[in-house]
Amino acid sequence: MARLVVAGDAIVVRAEPRLMIGGAEVDVPPSLFLQAIPEAERLMTSLVVDALPKKAKRVADLFCGLGTFTFPLARFVQVSAFDSDRRAISVLEAAARRTSGIKPIEARIRDLFREPLSPRELDGFDAVVLDPPRAGAAEQTTRLARSKVPLVIAVSCAPATLARDARTLIDAGFKMGAVTPIDQFIYSPHIEAVTVFRR
Repeated sequence: MARLVVAGDAIVVRAEPRLMIGGAEVDVPPSLFLQAIPEAERLMTSLVVDALPKKAKRVADLFCGLGTFTFPLARFVQVSAFDSDRRAISVLEAAARRTSGIKPIEARIRDLFREPLSPRELDGFDAVVLDPPRAGAAEQTTRLARSKVPLVIAVSCAPATLARDARTLIDAGFKMGAVTPIDQFIYSPHIEAVTVFRR
């Protein structure tokens, strides 16, 4: 055991926990979100990276957290990563600084529910990875629909909000690809899904 945290307080700290994410050694602050199962995370990461266009140079990773997709993507493209959690962005920046062999990562604190990226801000990206919490990303998806982004890779743990956000993209001219369900939440009815939308 490296660390025991109870109600947000570290009771025992033998070592600061770190995880390898896409070749980067990332600190894990207490109570920050992690994917539930390593095998599921690897599959999701593979689906996201494999969906990138061969000529892609810049990708936005929205709701990036600790960098589940940021670091694997940065092996191939420059990544702009956005999340509202200041600790997650700080950890991501620190891991990026000490990781070699990756393209530049720009990490920014931004509440995408209150201040989604505008169509103009999105227009410079070759693809957008969208991995929101259960509430989905209604406001951000509306702006994606009005942007010139050619590819959106949606990762969702809530089929209902994924369907709602997919409708917005489809109505704007995106074509929805296959939906890959991933049984990440063992012994629960919840499911993760990865879907690719192309204009």
